[in-house]
Amino acid sequence: MNVIAVNGSPRSNSNTLRALRLMADELKKENIETEILDIGKENIHGCHGCGYCFQSEGHHCAITQDCLNAYADRIRAADGLILGAPTYYAGIAGAMKCFLDRFFYTSRGYMKSKVGTSVAIARRAGAVDTIHQLNNYLNLAEMVIPPSQYWTIVFGMAQGEISQDEEGLQTLRKNAQAMAWLLKIIDATKSTIPFPESTEPRARTNFIR
Repeated sequence: MNVIAVNGSPRSNSNTLRALRLMADELKKENIETEILDIGKENIHGCHGCGYCFQSEGHHCAITQDCLNAYADRIRAADGLILGAPTYYAGIAGAMKCFLDRFFYTSRGYMKSKVGTSVAIARRAGAVDTIHQLNNYLNLAEMVIPPSQYWTIVFGMAQGEISQDEEGLQTLRKNAQAMAWLLKIIDATKSTIPFPESTEPRARTNFIR
């Protein structure tokens, strides 16, 4: 089994990257490999809302000048996903937000029943909002989110400062351990206990008609 981690920090060797590596180390103990995609420095366009991905082959985005389509294929093929983001103005940094908007718009149907989690880094405050925003993508894609003892947040500003947040690092380790457990359960039971599939057509209610 394998997991893709998306690093939304534009900084080299950032605290976000360090947090993702810590989680990858925990997963490796359970023989689950993790690949980290560094997208924070990428020049990623925002979604145009054109709907091209609904009709295109492979549900690829119409914007082909950046990394989105290539990375989307790799994430879709993985068993699990970790989203990692620094906290900018109590929210997700710009490149990461553009990436997530377009990835989940094109790929949410590929992520259903897979395991997904998130981690946010903050100097002092705002990270709960960032975690909430990240988890919105996972929830709306009907992914399974593993638990931990607290919000999956680690504090630090300068490179390496997160090493001083003992509780935060422990929270991430427990989250990664729960992720490995869920991945193994889903893999072991997928042929006998399939993920629930609704027979109802999708209902959509618009409040302005």
